[in-house]
Amino acid sequence: MESITPAVLSALDVAGSIIDVREVDEVAGVRIAGSVNIPMSAFIDRIEEVPLDETVYVLCAVGGRSAQVTTYLDQRGYDVVNVDGGIIGWERAGLAVERGSTPEAAQ
Repeated sequence: MESITPAVLSALDVAGSIIDVREVDEVAGVRIAGSVNIPMSAFIDRIEEVPLDETVYVLCAVGGRSAQVTTYLDQRGYDVVNVDGGIIGWERAGLAVERGSTPEAAQ
């Protein structure tokens, strides 16, 4: 499984290609601007939302759920990368986040 650190990911122009697999209430509290929330609990039902024609970066709180989803997608032929450390690692690296509920987070 390929993985990337939050610091390296933040230097790339991939905001729309970050899939956050945390649950809606988690994402409502803190998220990366431009990331797409597809909760792990609904992932199989929403897999068609994951682009097949580009690299996607999968993020969760610390990296466990995203590693499972990354493995799942990789086995199905997606170009996918796990984000080591998740949103907690992102924040610890001092990278920008959004806080509070948004219409996107309420999906």
